[in-house]
Amino acid sequence: MSQSATAIKPKPQMQNETSYKILFIIGLCHLLNDSIQAVIPAMFPILEKSMGLSFTQLGMIAFSLNIVSSLLQPVIGMATDKKPMPYALPIGLTSTMFGVLGLAFASSFELVILSVLFIGLGSAVFHPEGSRVAYMAAGPRRGLAQSIYQVGGNSGQALAPLITAVILVPLGQIGAAWFTIVAAVAVALLVYIAVWYTRKLNLEKIASKAKQSTIHRNKGISKNIKLALILILFLIFARSWYISGMTNFYAFYAIDKYGLTIKQSQIFLFAFLVAGAFGTFFGGPLADRFGKKNVIFLSMIATAPLSAIIPFVPSVTAFILLALSGFILMSSFSVTV
Repeated sequence: MSQSATAIKPKPQMQNETSYKILFIIGLCHLLNDSIQAVIPAMFPILEKSMGLSFTQLGMIAFSLNIVSSLLQPVIGMATDKKPMPYALPIGLTSTMFGVLGLAFASSFELVILSVLFIGLGSAVFHPEGSRVAYMAAGPRRGLAQSIYQVGGNSGQALAPLITAVILVPLGQIGAAWFTIVAAVAVALLVYIAVWYTRKLNLEKIASKAKQSTIHRNKGISKNIKLALILILFLIFARSWYISGMTNFYAFYAIDKYGLTIKQSQIFLFAFLVAGAFGTFFGGPLADRFGKKNVIFLSMIATAPLSAIIPFVPSVTAFILLALSGFILMSSFSVTV
């Protein structure tokens, strides 16, 4: 009896181990997915020149991308909570790949909108399922797992302006076709993830049923938790609004005010976003040291005066303040996730 008992024990331990390989792969896929999505607003100065689009039309492109990506995420998340879909991950990135290809060859505003809808759909599928994979691979190290996953996404966003400056500025709109290779690599990696995901679901089938029964018994949510969730959602909304405004339109402002080229304006955005990626990484340790509430409060309060100063300073100072505001603003990212 004792021998059989010891033979059974390792299985739960194996299931609860941290799978670093899967975490780094899903983090890399998050980087690839978000770099593709972030390339769209980074391309706006190019699209304005090549297609003669107005700021209103550029705003509609950003709105179409973000509204599909944002609104469908919770819907897909709820659907996959009820019935996990491992292969939704590579299917979603396939949608992104077609969207990028369409964007490269789009000859009209309507085709650009259609293309970004495909990219938004792919992103909406990826994020909830990608987060689930990170959770499943985390084992006992959930904080580290979320850091790897989230830093991957923020790094992808930070790379987009740099990629735009290196590839899209010289090649123009057609240069977006190169990102189909990026999407194809992500699809291949996500097929591997989906195989692991399916195997993991089969191994944890009994455990997942036990978790579901626990969830059904604890449906009630206290008023304090509801209030906290509302406040966090408001903070995330405000932060996302600010970041969208910067990534979508600051390049135009920098070109007009400082006489920068498109390539130079992308370097300004790169500084803002890469500093934000570092802020995401260091936000967790800072929250552990100084408290989550303090980090969240400081990230919002300190960003406001910096943002107010940026329009009135020379380009070099603006570059430094952009990087500083990106770091401070995104330091609350890992805390609020």
